[in-house]
Amino acid sequence: MVNSKLPSAVKIYKGLSIYKVNGSNFWYVRLWDSKKKKYLVKSTGFDNVIQAREAAIDLSNSILRNQPLVETEYTFKHFALRYLNSLRKKVMRGDLSKGYEHSMNFSIQNRDWGLLDYFGDEDVRHLKTRHYESYLNWLSKKKNLSGSTKNTLMAAFRNVLKTAREDGVIDLIPATPRTKQKDNPRPFFRFHPLVSKDDDAYQKLMEGIKELDGRFSHKWWNVDEEFYDLCLFLTHSFVRPTVTELYSIKHSDVTVANDPRRLILTIRDGKTGYRQANTMPAAVTVYERILKRYPIHDKEDYIFYPEHTNRQTVSGAIQRLFKATLDKLKLRDDVYTDQNHTMYSLRHTAICMRIINSKGKVNIYNLAKNAGTSVEQIERFYAKHLPLSGELAENIQSFGE
Repeated sequence: MVNSKLPSAVKIYKGLSIYKVNGSNFWYVRLWDSKKKKYLVKSTGFDNVIQAREAAIDLSNSILRNQPLVETEYTFKHFALRYLNSLRKKVMRGDLSKGYEHSMNFSIQNRDWGLLDYFGDEDVRHLKTRHYESYLNWLSKKKNLSGSTKNTLMAAFRNVLKTAREDGVIDLIPATPRTKQKDNPRPFFRFHPLVSKDDDAYQKLMEGIKELDGRFSHKWWNVDEEFYDLCLFLTHSFVRPTVTELYSIKHSDVTVANDPRRLILTIRDGKTGYRQANTMPAAVTVYERILKRYPIHDKEDYIFYPEHTNRQTVSGAIQRLFKATLDKLKLRDDVYTDQNHTMYSLRHTAICMRIINSKGKVNIYNLAKNAGTSVEQIERFYAKHLPLSGELAENIQSFGE
């Protein structure tokens, strides 16, 4: 009689394990074939775990003996590690953002579906388009990844092969299919004149925060003047509500300038690396209130919540407070995009305000540079989802001043 309480799988080493199935007394072996890129499943013919384990190892060794060895200096792993090492050096020199390095690291070294897991022992001299397409097919069975993530994987794959090409090991990089991405519009707070004054969600938010001043809190963090100023600053500075951007700004990073009236913010380690961002005039007013709020300060003090040195804590707490505030004001849902508003919605609002309120005269390149993004991103996630006003249509038809 077969024992209904079967033991769980026994892992021998990565890619090789034995297990039992209902209806059989025998152990089965599950072996990853790195050449065929699939698992081989076969009965060991033994009901004894020690004998089954030995049979599994024998099967693994037999397959390995029939596979030609690839010299280390030609493996995908060799060039992948060299590429990642070069990224680290660029980040240390300030030539590359940590965010980009992180995305490449994650794509290459993810333990479940990273490029090393699939291509690690492959000879880069023999990799073709069909091998990458096989990887995508294998990937689709393991994980439902977004189009943007798949395109990041494609970029990482090509970057590794570029390293091999620079060393003269290969002459050409195989074509890699780009995954079509669904461009979801970014949720932002609709504002007048994009909507009527009665439907102006941005004004409702800011007025609601003022009304909740001193009357609402979330886990010991209060809605107050500083929270209001932070939200207003976000909408008029184009910075990201992240630890490396908004919450890293110190007094030494702020310069007040005129003609036009603005702040010049030094973003030292933003998502896209170092940049200087010019704000709208309202951000200057916010900074003047900050100076009154903290009259005694050092130039290396943070401009928002300087008493908290752990900026990750501040970022997380303010995000939760903002979410609770949106729920309180019933402004969490964005009915236009069917998404939830977040702190990022204030940055998205800032970008959309410049496109709409400039009446078509804003230079998209300058806007993208100032916000630390690209013209492509502005067009894909903002501009193409906004209505074409009369002023914008007139701008399209203009022949210059």
